[in-house]
Parts: sequence; structure tokens; C-alpha cells
Amino acid sequence: MTTSSVILSEWETRGPESGAPLAGWQFRDRASHDLAERLTDLGWIEILELAQGIELRATSFVGRFSIGDMTITIQPKIQGAPFLSLLRYAYGFRQLKLLKPTAYGSSEWDLCELLVQQLIAEARDLIGRGVHRDYERRIARLSDLRGRIDFDKYVRTMGTGDAEVPCTYYPRTDDTVLNQAMLAGLEFAAQQTIDVDLRYQVNHLVKDLRSSISLRRLSGSLIEDAKGAIDRRTVAYDPLLSLIELLYAGHGLSLDEGGNHIRLSGFLFDMNRFFQALVSRFLHENLEGYVIHDEHKMKGFFEYEPAHNPRGYPDSVLRPDFAVMDSSRLVTIADAKYRDLWNTRLPQSMLYQLALYAIAQGNLTRESVILYPTPSRGAREQKINVREPIAGHHQARVILRQINLIDFEKLIHRSDPAGQGERNQMASRLVFGSA
Repeated sequence: MTTSSVILSEWETRGPESGAPLAGWQFRDRASHDLAERLTDLGWIEILELAQGIELRATSFVGRFSIGDMTITIQPKIQGAPFLSLLRYAYGFRQLKLLKPTAYGSSEWDLCELLVQQLIAEARDLIGRGVHRDYERRIARLSDLRGRIDFDKYVRTMGTGDAEVPCTYYPRTDDTVLNQAMLAGLEFAAQQTIDVDLRYQVNHLVKDLRSSISLRRLSGSLIEDAKGAIDRRTVAYDPLLSLIELLYAGHGLSLDEGGNHIRLSGFLFDMNRFFQALVSRFLHENLEGYVIHDEHKMKGFFEYEPAHNPRGYPDSVLRPDFAVMDSSRLVTIADAKYRDLWNTRLPQSMLYQLALYAIAQGNLTRESVILYPTPSRGAREQKINVREPIAGHHQARVILRQINLIDFEKLIHRSDPAGQGERNQMASRLVFGSA
């Protein structure tokens, strides 16, 4: 069986029609079967093995990866400069001049390479300004006294004639968890990029950092530890850690809750997480008079009865993407869904989820909002009433509000005096509607 290459767009389905590349295709080894099942279970892409061949159903993940002898490329619908502009805005990346063309899906240059190039720019800026150094507690016997002398230990050893004195001191070091994560991320990026020039640039940065920073294996826990170390002094590391997290997540699959990681031969990028980050930054910056809480925990809606929870399971907690607060009062709830809900029907799972969000609020309006992207200029707001099934009394409402990403990209970068006012108006429309 020869190598096959398949290209499709996000949310597109490609089947084994007669004469198509997927017709008659079968995976020949167990590893490919297992990877196909795992990708399908995770919802990254559905890969169905049928009698006639393979059927692919793309979701919100885009990128390129190999499975067996098949290379699958999933392209985002919004490409080129607008996509890169929105990506940088969502994660706070700096602007940079691209070294190569950005034709997404080309064999030489894809989203992974663009993220690696962005990572190089962020790392160079941090190194150029001087990496963060912090004080580290050390205890040692020194002939050249530093810090505080441990007199208890000194008294016990002073009769030995040893010229060294036990001291506790705090030297400044750049071997911090933030810099260890940066070095580990660059080392990981060098292994993933297929571009020779980018690999050379990354390895040059790695060589400079390894002289004073410990090399650790990149892992989810290292990234989390580094993110937890960010404060007002080190906020400049935030975009770099976001890039490292995107690269790490896109190249591997967590097999279980323990975080066991297998390497994906390729790169997949979750457009749903990107869209959530994009909307989050826009609302935080432009919704005046309100506070946005990301992934707000709504406790108490589902609760096990203590006497009837024999397995000791924890209560389920609702976590909507955005909770809009007026002081301490919950005003409304919104979720970002990266799916064109104007040209495709709303999945029942999304409706049930948002209906629960609306009912759980307990306020008078009991409304929840789905924010979704669509290229359709004629898209309009849609409202779904949730009613009590016997008497038909109104219980809640789910509202679908559209975002045209091309217009959105132009608006967020407008620098004229009226631009800020229009951004405020759009943020208000997304949360509260036209009224």
C-alpha cells in the first residue's frame, strides 16, 4: 500500500467514495489502529475504519499529522495574515516579520513552524533584556564567609581546625523554573520543527542558556510550575509559556488522568481553545463596567447526597467559559464555541450544556449565550426558549450570537479615535445583545 495524503478543512467529512484517496484504505499495524481510536475518543478527529475504506470527520483541530502510511492535513477556514493576527492578539504574542511564506498546508511551512518562529522571537526578547534571576537558599561550608553563619554547627566543629565555616546564604541565580521551562520548550521545539533554519536558530538559543540553566524534560507539570511562578516581575514570560504549552499540547496525547504522554507524529492545534482565548481577551479589554471570570466554577448545582455516595465521588461542577459579574452579582454566562452555528445546526449537547448554565444562574433573566464564528454576512442572533414540559412555562433562554472573524480582526487593530468606542459597543453586543 502506497503513502496517501489527504487534505480537508475543519469540520469537513471525507469518506471512501469510489476513486477517492481513502477508498479501500486500511491501517496495517496495531499502533495505527490504537492511535486512530485514541484521536477519535479525544474528539481531535474522528477516524472510522469502514469496509470500503477510511472515513475522516474533522473537528475544531487543525494541523498535519501522520498515522501509518497516511498524512492528514486539516486546514483552518480563516488563513494567512488575518489568522496570524488573531492568534497573536489572543495570546499576547509580539508582532514579527515572517521569514517565510504563510501558505498554510504547504509541505515546507505550516502552523507548527509559525509557532516555533514566534517562540524564537519571544525567547530572544527575554534573553536580550536579561532573563529573570531570583534568590536561592543555599547551605554550605565556606572559607570566604557569606550570608549568615550557623553558629550551632560551627561550635560543634571549631575544634577540628577546619578553616571552613557553615553558612546560609542567598545568591541570585538564573536557574529558575521559568528559565528551565524556557530552555525545555526551546529544546522541544528544536526536535519538532522540520525547517533547518529554524532548528539552527533554536539550537543557538539552547546552547547559550544551557551554560547556566538546568536542562529538564518538558512536561505538563513543568509548564504548570512555571505558570504558577509568574508574578508582576515576570509577566513578560506569559506569552512564551503559552507558546510552549501550545507546541507541547499539539504534539502529544495524554492517555489518562495521570498524564502519560505519547508523541504524535505531526501537530494538531485546537481552534476551540484559541477562539476562547480570543474572545476572553476582547471582553476583558472592552466590556466596560463589568468583570469577566474565565472558566468560573458554579458549585452546588449537582450534589451527591452524603448518605448515598458509596463510591465517594466528588460533585460535578459547571465551568462556563465566561461569567459576567456586576460587582459580586452574576449577570449572565457565555460560552465560546468554535463552530459555525449559522450554517450548521446546534448540536444537542451544546444546547443541553447552555440550558443548564442558564437555569443554574437563579436570576430573573436566566439566559446564557453561545458566541460562535461564521463567515456569513447575513447571520443573525438566534434565541431558544427552554420551557417546562407540562404547562409550558418559560424556564430559561439560550442565545446564539455570531462573530465574523474577518471583521473582528479589523476592529481589534483599529487605531482611529472611533475604534475604541466600536470595540466597546461590540463587547456589549456579544454579552447583552443589540439592545
